[in-house]
Amino acid sequence: MRTRRWDFISDNASAFGVQRICRVLEVSRSGYYRWLAGAEARAVRQAADDALVAEIREIHTGHKGMYGVRRVHAELRGFGHTVNRKRVERLMRRHRIEGRHLRCRKSTTVPDQLAPLAPDLVQRDVSAGKLDEKWCGDITYVQVGWV
Repeated sequence: MRTRRWDFISDNASAFGVQRICRVLEVSRSGYYRWLAGAEARAVRQAADDALVAEIREIHTGHKGMYGVRRVHAELRGFGHTVNRKRVERLMRRHRIEGRHLRCRKSTTVPDQLAPLAPDLVQRDVSAGKLDEKWCGDITYVQVGWV
């Protein structure tokens, strides 16, 4: 939001003057001039981000889209880049680069082949005519707080 204000001031400064526009928009002139002074640094940072995104895409496609933030960051560090993991994460999120999420399937029950089957006392009919007539449930897997 702020950058649009500063861009507006830059575009219209010659016609109306910086002081007048800043007064109407209720922003400080010093803030505008600070933003103006940092334009070159922002352009350098953007160019560095673009180069880093190109390398991130190369690593990501080189590993068939499997690598996520941590592995891409480790690969970049292996190539000699000094880059923060959070910066890699921000750039990957901004450019919609995602690793594959392989989830481990939980094995909750291993049936005993030799054990007799439990009798089906309700004959698979769980509908009840009145309250508290039939109770049934399955507690095959109950997740608890510890692992």
